[in-house]
Amino acid sequence: MTLLNRIEETGNRLPDPATLFDIGTGIIMILSWLATTMSWQVHSELTGTLITQNLLSSDGIWWLLSNMVNNFIKFPPLAIVLVGMLGIGLAERSGFLPALLRRSILLVPQSLLTPATIFLGIMSSMALDAGYVVLPPIAAALYIAAGRSPLTGIAAVFAGISAGFSANLLITALDPLLSGLTQTAAQILVADYQVAVTANWWFMLASTILLTLVGWAVTAWFVEPRVGSDHDLVSDNEQVLNLEDSIEKKGLVHALLATGIALIITALLITVPGAPLYGAGSHFSRWIEATVPLLFILFFVPGIVFGLSTGKIKNDKDVVKMLGDTIAHLAPYIVMAFFAAQFIECFKYTGLGKILAITGGQWLVAMQFDASMLLTGFILMAMSANLLIGSASAKYAFLAPVFVPMLMQVGFSPELTQVAYRIGDSLTNVITPMNPYMIIVLVELQRYRKNAGFGTLIALMLPYTVVFSIIWIAMLLIWMSTGFPLGPGGGLFISL
Repeated sequence: MTLLNRIEETGNRLPDPATLFDIGTGIIMILSWLATTMSWQVHSELTGTLITQNLLSSDGIWWLLSNMVNNFIKFPPLAIVLVGMLGIGLAERSGFLPALLRRSILLVPQSLLTPATIFLGIMSSMALDAGYVVLPPIAAALYIAAGRSPLTGIAAVFAGISAGFSANLLITALDPLLSGLTQTAAQILVADYQVAVTANWWFMLASTILLTLVGWAVTAWFVEPRVGSDHDLVSDNEQVLNLEDSIEKKGLVHALLATGIALIITALLITVPGAPLYGAGSHFSRWIEATVPLLFILFFVPGIVFGLSTGKIKNDKDVVKMLGDTIAHLAPYIVMAFFAAQFIECFKYTGLGKILAITGGQWLVAMQFDASMLLTGFILMAMSANLLIGSASAKYAFLAPVFVPMLMQVGFSPELTQVAYRIGDSLTNVITPMNPYMIIVLVELQRYRKNAGFGTLIALMLPYTVVFSIIWIAMLLIWMSTGFPLGPGGGLFISL
């Protein structure tokens, strides 16, 4: 517990991510002055001789002031996240996604309770933070009803929600966010490089299935034997087992029908010759380039239908309010995006990004590290960083400008670096005190084990982190050996 307490205390002392980016920009300005003063330069066949630009010079300060607004406006993850999240946010705030998760887990046969619990935990990432709030109490109640410990249910669902956070059968809000950061980082070396929102889809789809099975085994072999079946029943949990809410049932039926119709129309738009989404766009297939608007529509439509059917949406003002609440919920991200945009663009302007990437890449090539060693090392670094900084986007905005172009130098595609980061970022979510939702799970745990603390929860979840790490990293290395794309538009390797 001493080490865990130190991690928690150290992480709590770190500034807000927005402040970290502001500090990072200041450090880049100082480094650019030092680099110019000391005439730092690097030569490669790809870029020729590179020198640095001084951000503390008159021209450098003018560049920063004159481009500050454009840096923010043109920050790729900003607009795509806002558009995608509008649809997902409406689906959540209208009640559609929480109701869908709740009904799904309640209708599962007891023999498949554990895999279904883990699977729905993984899938809950499409519903923003709803999984953390909705699923743990339901899982606990269902395990009690099955004569099993509620702690097992809480552990299984938390493993799916948090350790399997990056995986999903569908494209989620995380995909456009990370792909935008990856694209910006890749353009440090290749100015017109494009990263598809769907670049990791196939890998994350397969990961969902694998982690469900692995999580099932971990729960059965390690977690459930350890917690046993002792628990203090809490009577108010029985209410979640009530399936007689006819209004919610009707709303779900209508919303799922609307989703089916929307999916059929989308499929026709993609497959019928001459349709708007048929054929190739400027970089990828048209439907891949339109993934974010499609994501918005496919969540917006059932959200509207569910809200109208249940009475939660009575008019257009209710819809606008829900959309406004969604944007308000994203306010911290928007603030962080402003400072992250300045940090990344300053990194580009000074030339430090290219110099660091090329120097690091040349060193990696000279050392002749094995590909599996490089990727595993990067994943382990992301896992360690996650113990101190909880935000997936904040960490990646720092790491991507350095490691994406650096690993491009040794032949790894930006999409491969992105998927490696996603693995590392997920694996330690269930054992880091920096996970802001851990307290929600801990409170639920304390309902059944009064003296439970962070140590109890972390000890409960550590087997998932250990086994998931071994299996998920092995899966990525095997996938690399097959040469199969990570997703539509997501190759494994690159030749510069």
